[in-house]
Amino acid sequence: MAGRSGLWRFLILGGLAAAVILGIRSNRDAGSISAQQVSPAGTSTAVASPQSAPSAESLESAFTRIAKDVGPAVVSISTEQVEKVRQYFRGSPFGDPFEEFFRQFYGDVPEREFHRFGLGSGVIIDARGYVLTNEHVIADADKITVTLSDGREFPGEVRGKDPRSDLAVIKIEAKQLPVAVLGDSETVRTGQWAVALGNPFGLMGAGPSVRALGTEPTLTVGVVSALNRQLPRMSRFDRDYSSLIQTDAAINPGNSGGPLLNLQGDIIGINVAILSSSRGYEGVGFAIPVNKAKAILASLIEGKKVVYGWLGVHIQDITDDVAEYYSLTDRVGVLVYQVVEDGPAGKAGMKDGDIIRSVDGTAVEHTRQLIELVSRMPAGQETAIGVLREGKPLTLQVEIGERPTEFGAAGAETAESWRGLKVATASSESLGPMGAQGEISGVVITEVEPNSPADAAGLRAGDVINELNRVRISSADDYNKAIAGVTGNALVRTNRGYVVIKAAP
Repeated sequence: MAGRSGLWRFLILGGLAAAVILGIRSNRDAGSISAQQVSPAGTSTAVASPQSAPSAESLESAFTRIAKDVGPAVVSISTEQVEKVRQYFRGSPFGDPFEEFFRQFYGDVPEREFHRFGLGSGVIIDARGYVLTNEHVIADADKITVTLSDGREFPGEVRGKDPRSDLAVIKIEAKQLPVAVLGDSETVRTGQWAVALGNPFGLMGAGPSVRALGTEPTLTVGVVSALNRQLPRMSRFDRDYSSLIQTDAAINPGNSGGPLLNLQGDIIGINVAILSSSRGYEGVGFAIPVNKAKAILASLIEGKKVVYGWLGVHIQDITDDVAEYYSLTDRVGVLVYQVVEDGPAGKAGMKDGDIIRSVDGTAVEHTRQLIELVSRMPAGQETAIGVLREGKPLTLQVEIGERPTEFGAAGAETAESWRGLKVATASSESLGPMGAQGEISGVVITEVEPNSPADAAGLRAGDVINELNRVRISSADDYNKAIAGVTGNALVRTNRGYVVIKAAP
């Protein structure tokens, strides 16, 4: 479980280093997705998908055909955000503590406006002017301008956005719009050709001078290099970048929100991120599968909140150590390491330590599969969850809940070292940023001795222990009482899941 830092880092909103979310704030990029029309006002006609390329057609012909047929539906999205601030002393190193001091001498200073600009991509998915893009492209924007490949410019209005999936739909009032077609990402296979269209570095431009030179989108070509990729999240509130399509088609800042296409010109994904140590193209890009967009498109167009199903459990994949502790013959299933109090699963009788094996008859093999299955279920639906408890199969009838947008921290005495661990009672102070996430109580690890059993188990400073050998831990006193009775291997539950701390040989 221990993370290792290296050359690659994920750069998401200035947080994770390795994946650059294409164009955020001053470097935003928007993407476009062409789709069969999805609209609350009825159906509209979508441009038919180009026929499958005949065997005699060269790749060059296929690429030029895509540029000609789909390129016009790809747009450039520019954003402007206005911030108003009072600046009492230009370049003041003193900061906010001295604001009142300057106010007393100079009075109220008029607010000054600062403008932030961003560029991205998008794709027209409906002839009535609906454009699909990434949520991070238009987030917090006060003004949105959409430029078509023929040079026309229109103001954009946000119809709906979903930060969790990082997808959004904006509307433009325009006629004679070209429309791209949404494909089926379930048919995507590793090794097939992939074509990316978009507006990297703002090259589509805007204005009469640029218009004279042409405003067509940039086309790059590669293959689908992998499927079901996942980018790390800083917290449960972050965007959920899972089940992503990986491609080596060149994607750069400004491509976000642009479509990833197959050779038939159908959209299979929405470009969203790159893996890079230099903030530029290095051969690994990621796209959101188009089926994820199709599942929520109607809600986005209608401006409705996107609702995800929720079980109310914290889960982890089953490790070899956990399988050995539970005497499992395989690692199939998902281990529940904490049931949220008063959540849907808790009300149905699910317990910490249960192993989820199936959902409505569908076998569950890993955490991402379970999350995808439950997220697609509507709130209120009753679902049969097959679990393994103490080695015995059990079926629970769970009424799926609505995934909350916020969760509800723990108060610090130090315990002595045990198997390489030093801990303190978890508190908002000891947890730091984690304390704001809520639902965290127990003891926080303050130190892990190198080469100790705790180190071998992957524990690290900052982890929170809330259970030891199935005994709840709420304080350092609880922890001390629990470790006093441990003789062999210990099953420890942390805020990151279960681990087994082995007894010293």
